[in-house]
Amino acid sequence: MIQKIDHIGIAVKNLDEVLKFYEDTLGIKCTGTEVIEGQHVKTAFLPLGNSEIELLESTSEDGPIAKFIEKNGEGMQHIALRVDDIEKALEEMRDKGVRLIDERPRKGAGGAKIAFLHPKSTHGVLLELCERK
Repeated sequence: MIQKIDHIGIAVKNLDEVLKFYEDTLGIKCTGTEVIEGQHVKTAFLPLGNSEIELLESTSEDGPIAKFIEKNGEGMQHIALRVDDIEKALEEMRDKGVRLIDERPRKGAGGAKIAFLHPKSTHGVLLELCERK
């Protein structure tokens, strides 16, 4: 079911400032940015080996990333796990008693289908299931 770590999501206050650090200081180049209106977030992906780092900046004061930063500060927000069939993966998680944030997949960055598992069921880590074609 789980194929690999697809990406690690990092919540940031200022995407351009953080991108400058990742690109100029660490030498990891961004492949582009994308605004996901329904999630109130602007994302940037930085490929690294067989997975990616996803930087997330809120586009709204009351968006989920803004709330995360207000509560926890900037930093790691989620780990995304690549699955080959997200509907089947969600069904398996539900059958195993895992609390789901998303009962059905939704559109994520880059055309991915995503769904989140509740941290109360995953030992404190926000996990995202991610299917890419």
